[in-house]
Amino acid sequence: MPTVLVTGASRGIGRSIAEHLADRGWDVYAGVRNPRDGEAIAASRPQRISPVTLDVTSDADVSALDTALPERLDAVVNNAGIAVGGAVETLSRDDWRKQLEVNVIGQFAVTQAVLPRIRRAGGRIVFISSVNGRLSMPLIGAYSASKFALEAGADALRMELSPWRIPVVVIQPAQTDTDMWRTADDMVVELEETLSSEYRELYARHIAGMKKSIPTSQRIAVPTDRVSALVERALTARRPRARYIVGAGPKLQVGLVSRLPTPVRDRILRRVSAQP
Repeated sequence: MPTVLVTGASRGIGRSIAEHLADRGWDVYAGVRNPRDGEAIAASRPQRISPVTLDVTSDADVSALDTALPERLDAVVNNAGIAVGGAVETLSRDDWRKQLEVNVIGQFAVTQAVLPRIRRAGGRIVFISSVNGRLSMPLIGAYSASKFALEAGADALRMELSPWRIPVVVIQPAQTDTDMWRTADDMVVELEETLSSEYRELYARHIAGMKKSIPTSQRIAVPTDRVSALVERALTARRPRARYIVGAGPKLQVGLVSRLPTPVRDRILRRVSAQP
């Protein structure tokens, strides 16, 4: 049976991917930060899912993969990720470090650790990115920057691994029905509370616009199984694409908006996100 490591598998997109692949005959190693989450996901598919304690920012956890995984690995799905919100001016160095450590450095650390196993199996590497890896938006600049960086690294890796015919695939979801989007209202309130009084006044209209746009994003969020299905396609297609965008709407959005002159694109994206 094919084997796969899925990072960030405790909930949301990661859990959906792990369960989807398990249902289709894959032996899944589910990377989770909390052992209790590992027990929960293993109980959902006890014959197919094995939990692995894995904080992608922990050198010890990444090193421990050497003893936790089989000698051959058919795929790794780098899904673990977080979103640090806020205007770029308001973000601290620690905010930037946290965002990049999880979404970029941790992804490539895991990939580096398992690559010998992938090479032995003639396997594949998948990164879960975002349409924000192609289009940056106000108030999620750090998140967008992390996804742009992730995609740049994935492009380089794909070219570097071409002599071994190891596909490197990027999946780009848009709004997805996960805990992050369901609790987005709370996230914005917390974001506002962390700002100094000066920044709260300066960016009051930005934050109000973000609050206004959230219900629309929640309504158009797609089920996680749409992402999981594309991951399966990336892992099983004879000649997988370098990129898959989840959904016809986001595909059209990226295709059209990314080709517009920068001033026009900026106006459209500011309007879509209800920004001043």
